[in-house]
Amino acid sequence: MSGAGQAPNGARGEAALELGGETFTLRPSFAALVAAESELGPLFALVERAAEGRLSLSEMAGLFWHCLVDPPGGLTREALGEAIVAAGLAKLSPVLRGILRQILAGR
Repeated sequence: MSGAGQAPNGARGEAALELGGETFTLRPSFAALVAAESELGPLFALVERAAEGRLSLSEMAGLFWHCLVDPPGGLTREALGEAIVAAGLAKLSPVLRGILRQILAGR
């Protein structure tokens, strides 16, 4: 993967996603969450599945994909998914928790 988004701004609820030696910015904006919800179903159900340890890899990748800020040209969803697998779920769990916290609590 080449290129990366801008540095995360915690005041906007952004999170840093480190994949393949690059840092990408995730922002759970209204538009991003609406797009994620259209694909993945209701956000509360997504949060409940995550809390129960039943969130699928494709759901995590989908949520991250929709929340990406300024993804580099040429980055595909498949490449993002492969980078998520390469990084490992344990490393990405704190990022996922941060995004889910923003969904529930807002800014």
